[in-house]
Amino acid sequence: MISEGKCEDCITSREMRALELNAEYFGISQLQLMENAGHSVATEIASRFTTDKGVTVFCGLGGNGGDGFVVARHLSAMGFKVTVILAGKAKEISHKAALENFEALKFLRESVTVHEVYDSALIPDNKAEIVVDALLGTGTKGTVKPPILQFIEKINSLNAFKISIDVPTGVDSDTGEVLGKAVKANLTITFHKIKKGLENAKDYVGELIVKEIGLPKELENYAGPGDVKLASKTRISEAHKGDFGRLLVVGGSETFSGAPALVALAALRTGVDLVYVASPWKTAHDISAMSPDLITIKLDGEHLNTDNISQLKNYIERVDAVAIGPGLGLHTETKEAVRILIESVESIGKPLLLDADGLKAFAEFKRKLKVPAVLTPHSGEYATLTGARLPENLDEKISGAQKTAAELGAVLLLKGHVDVIADWKRFKLNFTGNPGMTVGGTGDVLSGIVSALLAQGVDPFEAAVAGAFVNGAAGDFALEEQGYHMVASDLLELIPKVLNDPMSHLKVRRIGATKTS
Repeated sequence: MISEGKCEDCITSREMRALELNAEYFGISQLQLMENAGHSVATEIASRFTTDKGVTVFCGLGGNGGDGFVVARHLSAMGFKVTVILAGKAKEISHKAALENFEALKFLRESVTVHEVYDSALIPDNKAEIVVDALLGTGTKGTVKPPILQFIEKINSLNAFKISIDVPTGVDSDTGEVLGKAVKANLTITFHKIKKGLENAKDYVGELIVKEIGLPKELENYAGPGDVKLASKTRISEAHKGDFGRLLVVGGSETFSGAPALVALAALRTGVDLVYVASPWKTAHDISAMSPDLITIKLDGEHLNTDNISQLKNYIERVDAVAIGPGLGLHTETKEAVRILIESVESIGKPLLLDADGLKAFAEFKRKLKVPAVLTPHSGEYATLTGARLPENLDEKISGAQKTAAELGAVLLLKGHVDVIADWKRFKLNFTGNPGMTVGGTGDVLSGIVSALLAQGVDPFEAAVAGAFVNGAAGDFALEEQGYHMVASDLLELIPKVLNDPMSHLKVRRIGATKTS
């Protein structure tokens, strides 16, 4: 059970959906998870009741209903007489795995009776001693509407032992709020981890137990398509320019004009609405000539200097996030300007990404940052930042990254064969990417993706995890097209491919990826 007032090892509905999608990516299908869930519920029922007790399973049209179909099949195999009441028509079942499990019931004519109830007034009378609630699952939001409302009322009216699968129908699994009406269960069987809101709905949850469904704990620490979905922002038809973020990129020098351009173009491909690139005058003109999509701020001087700060403050106030560092150079004046610039970002309160020369400048005055921040070092930059070489052992690498993240009050995205993304309490490993991405500029593309997500209001840890996956996956698609002759700009056109369908990376996933580096 959850200890009073807190839930230290709970999971939210969005995190659970992401984990299930990641599990599918790593080879554990929704069908397997549904089978395990339904079997665990049936086994629990069989351990409490004898087979002479009638069972009625109320099933919705989605994944929760699919769990119910599996429960019915296994109870049938155990000798129970089962009735399934489907809240709608079979042809309306929206979940692929649920539909497969419903099809399996159609042939169990002696032990399972199925009623398709598309009019709540036609819910059959029921005298079963055991009722299973498999109507709606953890994704339920908003007030419950007919006909589910009538099914809830029917279940609550029955003189039976009531078992809810994962969460009682009508309870918000994240907050515990009752969404109009909810099933009052005697027992709730939830999966993998306790859902965060169940502590606040004890009157509806009843006894609460957790069942494993075959999701190894280490999967929670792997980046996957689910993390991309977590970081994705839905676009509505009424959207306006700026609703999906404005980003300021401060970078570039006489030698490096391509780096900030790659950051900006990657951010635009990620979906941010506007990107401003602030560079020294001549470099800014060169960047403007690279693409008509780029808006440049032309700074006085041959390199970033403290006199530029007042001009940059105006843009910091306009944007939703700031990326500092790509191609910036390490002139003495530039390093001092980075220090003041970071202070300005903090005073205005905008999320920050530090990369490349921005990280190296920061290393000279490093301290705990006062705004949400992501730092993206490779092994050499990590050594500059911390004064210590990166350990070879992955566990030590993770521990070191978390320690540094805690000291700096930031998320660390440590680039490598296996990317390590860490804050003070969490970490994830990303396995996308390939040796062809050692070509210059792929790190700038990564910074553009992550900073775009920051500008869209994504949590820094989630932005870094999703960014690492997307960048590496785009590189893997580039490898498929170009072989080891890719350049960083090849990744730009492939970012939307990954964002639109992150599961598509399965086709080119690096074979034999392991947790060693």
